[in-house]
Amino acid sequence: MRFPSAPARAVYNKELEPVSHYYYSHRLKLQFWDWGQDGKPALLLVHGGLDHARNWDWVARSLREHFHVYAMDLRGHGNSAWAPGAAYSIPEHLLDIATLVELLGGGPLHLIGHSLGGVLTLLYAGVYPDRVRKVIAIEGLGFPASHRVNKPAPDRLRSWIEDVRKIGEVRNIDRPDPRSYPNLAAAAHRMKEANPHLSDEVARHLTLHGTNWNADGSLSWKFDNYVRSLPPFGHNIADLHAIFSRITCPVLLFWGLESWLPDPDIDNRASAIATHRLVKVPGAGHWVHHDRLDLFLEESTRFLLEP
Repeated sequence: MRFPSAPARAVYNKELEPVSHYYYSHRLKLQFWDWGQDGKPALLLVHGGLDHARNWDWVARSLREHFHVYAMDLRGHGNSAWAPGAAYSIPEHLLDIATLVELLGGGPLHLIGHSLGGVLTLLYAGVYPDRVRKVIAIEGLGFPASHRVNKPAPDRLRSWIEDVRKIGEVRNIDRPDPRSYPNLAAAAHRMKEANPHLSDEVARHLTLHGTNWNADGSLSWKFDNYVRSLPPFGHNIADLHAIFSRITCPVLLFWGLESWLPDPDIDNRASAIATHRLVKVPGAGHWVHHDRLDLFLEESTRFLLEP
C-alpha cells in the first residue's frame, strides 16, 4: 500500500511549512509531516523522547532538496494520540514506524533518528534490513550499562511500577499534567534550561510546536507525562546488540562531546553495527542537530548522497 503523495510544490523557501497527515497504528491516530518532494528517495525523521516532529524543521528544509522528507510524531508525543495503558514500549514504537513505512511505499528508505528515535531507527534497520538504505543515529545507541534500565529484572519492574503510580498520583490518573507555564516565554525559558545551546529563536519554535494552550491561558507540554516512565523491557543491551548485528546498511553515528551519555567508543555500544562511522561533535550536547546544525547537515548530506 502506498500513501497518496502530497500535491507537488514547485517553489521551496525557508518559510515552507510541511503538510500534516494522520494514520492509524495499533488503534491509535498518529501524525506525520510531509515536506515533499515527490519522486525523490524517501527519508523518515524520528524524534526523541519528550520531543516532537517539528524539532526537525531545519534539517527537513535542507534535506528536502535531495529527498522526499517525512517526520513523524511518536505515540504520546506531538499531535499523535496518547496510548491507553501508556506503556510506550520500544516494540510499540517500532510497530508504529513499520506501519508508517508500509504506508509510504514499504521502502527501502533512509532513516534519521535522535535519542529514542535513534534507537528505534537502528532497531528497525536490524529487524527489516532490506527496507533501509542508510541510517543516521544521533545519540541513539541506547542507555549505557550503568543506567537503571539495565538493572536486574526484579528491580526494573519495581521501578517501572513505582514510576507509573507516582506519575498518576501527581494530578489525576486520567490526564496527568503536573507542569504548566504562564506564557510562551516562560515555557521557552524552560526549554533553554534543558539545553543552553539553543538560541532564543530555536527555543521559541520548539516550544510553540511542543505545547498546548490550557483554558486559563497557561501552556503545557504536548507529550503524555507517562512517556517519562521507562518500560522494564526493550532496552536490554544484549538484545540491542543482537538486532544491531543484523543491520546491513551503512550507519552514521553522532555523539556530542558535551553529552551526558558516555563515549560510544569507550563503552562499546556501537560494536555490533558492522558498517558504521562515529562523528564526535565539539560544542554539542545530546541535541547535536540543534547545537551544531551546520556540522550535522554537512556530514549527513555527504553520507546520505555518497554511493
